Amino acid sequence: MSSNTKDGITIRIMTEEDYFKSVKAFMNKDFFRSEPLCQASGESVQQQNEEENDEYHLSMIAQGTCLVALDENNGGRLVGIVLAGAQFPEDIEKHRIEAEVMEDHTWGRIARMLSKIEQEANLFERFGVSKVLYSHITSVDTSMRGKGLGSRLAATLMEVGRSKGFPAMVAYCTSFFSARQKEALGMQCIHSLAYADYKDAQGRPIFTPAAPHTTARVMAIKL
Repeated sequence: MSSNTKDGITIRIMTEEDYFKSVKAFMNKDFFRSEPLCQASGESVQQQNEEENDEYHLSMIAQGTCLVALDENNGGRLVGIVLAGAQFPEDIEKHRIEAEVMEDHTWGRIARMLSKIEQEANLFERFGVSKVLYSHITSVDTSMRGKGLGSRLAATLMEVGRSKGFPAMVAYCTSFFSARQKEALGMQCIHSLAYADYKDAQGRPIFTPAAPHTTARVMAIKL
């Protein structure tokens, strides 16, 4: 994909240089402070499993499936990102094993919940596919929210997915707003888990984010 520019915002494929130069700092400032489960935790989630997360993100960048949005009217300032990559049926068990041994901090608890809904969604059998494009993290600068940039990033990712031969795209939405945005682009909720129903051994909800974030949703679309 070549870059596309609209209203002074250019979207293009992310590079490894982008990641270390600006994407990682952007995620620390924007994603981890606004994602509902991280925000409600009171923990420095960006420092949890940092080395493993860097490795995972770089593996996605190497696939040419990650995006950056740059504000050309503001010196090319980074205003949005997508981290995404291929997933295969064997990854479901791999993620379960990885999540099981992670520490009992917020990122570990999120990983275990996502592994649970990933198994329950049964996406590969449901869609009859052997690979999907997994939209892992989408984040937009606070100053750009509500202007359609998140939707544009998701739509661009779908184009990238089609061009690379992915038969479907999936996203696990922990935020009410991200799920609503994906739905507006034609993605369907194929599985959900209410946070109030996801409890620890003592029967207490593990996540209690602020309203309207009440549910984790698996959103998917055939490409």
